[in-house]
Amino acid sequence: MSLLDDVAERDNWRCWVCDEPVDPDKSVNDPRGPSVDSRTADRKAKVAERLAHRGCNTRKGAVKVVIAWPERLFVVEPAPLIAVAARLEHKGGREIVGRCPTRKDAQETAEWLADRFSRLTPGLPVTTRIEAGGGQFLVVLATGRR
Repeated sequence: MSLLDDVAERDNWRCWVCDEPVDPDKSVNDPRGPSVDSRTADRKAKVAERLAHRGCNTRKGAVKVVIAWPERLFVVEPAPLIAVAARLEHKGGREIVGRCPTRKDAQETAEWLADRFSRLTPGLPVTTRIEAGGGQFLVVLATGRR
């Protein structure tokens, strides 16, 4: 098996940048084709290589990667998830990642974050919590270590 196949299988054929499926039958030269992204800029990352679409991988070399929050979620002041992931991988602890006006909005956000972080930071157990305060609901990501 090749490095591409190993990484792709581990990442379930999903691009770590855009979180969309990667077609294993596309050419590696196609923008939607598979490529291995070596996260050499972050030497402390738990996972050194990640699966990305060729286009996502190339584009991230020119611009800083931003993990988009889905428009369907109602989140006030959403945190930049790449920076949150890096801090949690390096230091552990907890981070408030956004505020929601209702518990239902916070629950939907927490569920999406748990799912997204399972692929964004594989190997790092991240849990979500909802904390009420000031008439709003804070969505918190936490690791088991500090």
